[in-house]
Amino acid sequence: MKNNVNRQFRLKSRPVGRIKTTDFDLVEADIPEPAQGEALVRTLYLSLDPTNRIWMSDMDQYMPPVELGAVMRGGGIGVVVKSNSPAYQVGDHVTGLTGWQDYTIAGEKMDNRMGVIPKGLPVPLTAMMGACGMTGLTAYFGLLELGQPKAGETVLVSAAAGAVGSVVGQIAKIKGCRVVGIAGGADKCRYIVEKLGFDAAVDYKRADWKEQLVAATPDGIDVNFENVGGEIMEAVMARMNLFSRMPLCGMISGYNTDQPMRADFSPILMRRIQVRGFIVTDFFAKYAEGARQLAEWVATGKLHHEETIVDGLENAPTAVNRLFDGQNMGKLIVRVADPAQH
Repeated sequence: MKNNVNRQFRLKSRPVGRIKTTDFDLVEADIPEPAQGEALVRTLYLSLDPTNRIWMSDMDQYMPPVELGAVMRGGGIGVVVKSNSPAYQVGDHVTGLTGWQDYTIAGEKMDNRMGVIPKGLPVPLTAMMGACGMTGLTAYFGLLELGQPKAGETVLVSAAAGAVGSVVGQIAKIKGCRVVGIAGGADKCRYIVEKLGFDAAVDYKRADWKEQLVAATPDGIDVNFENVGGEIMEAVMARMNLFSRMPLCGMISGYNTDQPMRADFSPILMRRIQVRGFIVTDFFAKYAEGARQLAEWVATGKLHHEETIVDGLENAPTAVNRLFDGQNMGKLIVRVADPAQH
């Protein structure tokens, strides 16, 4: 790998169906020079998330779509290698929108500001992208602020072995709830029950998954943390109780199709379900509080975090499809550079 160039994935075409390597141009650009008030950051880890697929599409979304010809947007963790800003010291680990590239510029303005990760945290650096980072914060705020689970209630989470879902289920257990997860395949179902402590698992890859769902929720569902959408969301909503809550985090089953997501919303009316879509940035003001609590849970063993790490920036376009194929366990990460060498 060359250290004297900045490899960048630039969006060449908007994906149709699965994301393909031909949807990008991999170019070698000059390493940028930080201006006054800026710092040069070397990307160490790149976070792969379902929202990457949304950003590639020209659709109504919470941020502008990535423009054709622009560096693909992506969150990550990097290390400051040169600084002309008092906000960033050389050697600092930072997190923010690095993009799918080796180097990026961090500044002091909102559009390129990056957060400095405190030194001496009792968790691995990669956990600051997963269980203690944006992924964990998504689970934390979505469940606790919007789901408002009470001890003894039944909480269901779809994509339960994924980065967000696995944290949601564990937090719900910490709060004294009965937790049911929907996951794909016997291994993932075994993992969320035996390793993460879920009370029951529903294997959506089996033909009888709807019967499994009924058996696993004899008292109905009080909180549905929705990550999947489509047929699974419909089946879950049919099991939801009066005045139940449904934080709507994602509808991943439809991201690779060109069809809008549709569902039978009649249970929302009949059971007075409170549905609230959200993006983790809605809770920006509370990030520090959430990250501290998550780090404490991880450090004390109350919260287990799993990672799937793929080596090499060049593999990002193919690795991201694992999110939609169900091939990753926990947080999906690309290791762009070796942290030990920086």
